[in-house]
Formats: sequence, structure tokens, C-alpha cells
Amino acid sequence: MESIMKVGPKGQVVIPHEFRHALHIYPGSRVLFKLKDNKLEIEKPPIDAVSVFRETAKGMGKLKLEPHEAYEEELEERVN
Repeated sequence: MESIMKVGPKGQVVIPHEFRHALHIYPGSRVLFKLKDNKLEIEKPPIDAVSVFRETAKGMGKLKLEPHEAYEEELEERVN
């Protein structure tokens, strides 16, 4: 797959749809730029599981349980 794209006035280049689709790159996705032997490579960075977990946990909010209530529920589940 090849494509020639034009660099905009701010130095930005649009990644063609076929490439984004093939690599599952969506708005907000991170990409890794590498310069090797006078060639520019763009790839998806390795998944950082800790970062993914932190981002997911941010939207969950805090779990609010009374300590005694949580203990009673757990005890009841174990006994029955």
C-alpha cells in the first residue's frame, strides 16, 4: 500500500483512510514516529496496559460502600 500526501502549512499530514483502517487508528489514537535511514516510519506504539487501566478507571468514579455493609454482604455470600 502506498500513498502520496501533501504536508500542510502547520507541518501536518493526513494519514489516508486505508492506512488508518488497516492499523485501527482512530481519532485520539497515539502513533509512534521513527526516523530510520532517512525514512520516516509511523506505527502504533505497543499497548501500555497500566495506562489503559488508568484511563478506564478514571471514568468509573469511586465505589461507595459502608465497610460494615460490605463485610456483611461478603459473609452472607460465603455462608450461603
